[in-house]
Formats: sequence, structure tokens, C-alpha cells
Amino acid sequence: MSAIDWDQPATLIDLDGKAPLIGTIRQCAQHFAIFKAEAKAQARVLLTQPVHREGRRTRTWLLEPDEIAQLVERLRAEG
Repeated sequence: MSAIDWDQPATLIDLDGKAPLIGTIRQCAQHFAIFKAEAKAQARVLLTQPVHREGRRTRTWLLEPDEIAQLVERLRAEG
């Protein structure tokens, strides 16, 4: 997930039907960080540029909760 620029436009969505957050990867990670566990499990990030993920032959447009959590850890590490 380190290849994703913080200023890349993205949309944080959930599978529960709440209104999406349209912003940057940084904003999506910040909002995800304050979600409760049940909301985190339902969250996904829709990217504007697909990224390569290990173990996959093609690039993807969607980040799963564990991948969003990695972005949160990266955000915290960078301060």
C-alpha cells in the first residue's frame, strides 16, 4: 500500500449503505481510523487509479478493510 499517494482521490464506502466519503486516500484513512470495529469490517475504499497487490495477476480498484488498516498504520508512522 506504500505505492498509493496520499493525495490520490478516493471514496470510502461501506456495505451498510451509509453516505460515502469522497476525498483523498489520507482523508479516507483518517476516517477509517475512528470507525468502530463493525464499521471497519464493512468499509471499502474505491480508488481512482488501480494498484497492484501481491498475489494478484491484475491491478485492483478496491481496497479491503485490512488494506485500509495498513494505510492507517502508514499514516501513524509518518506522523
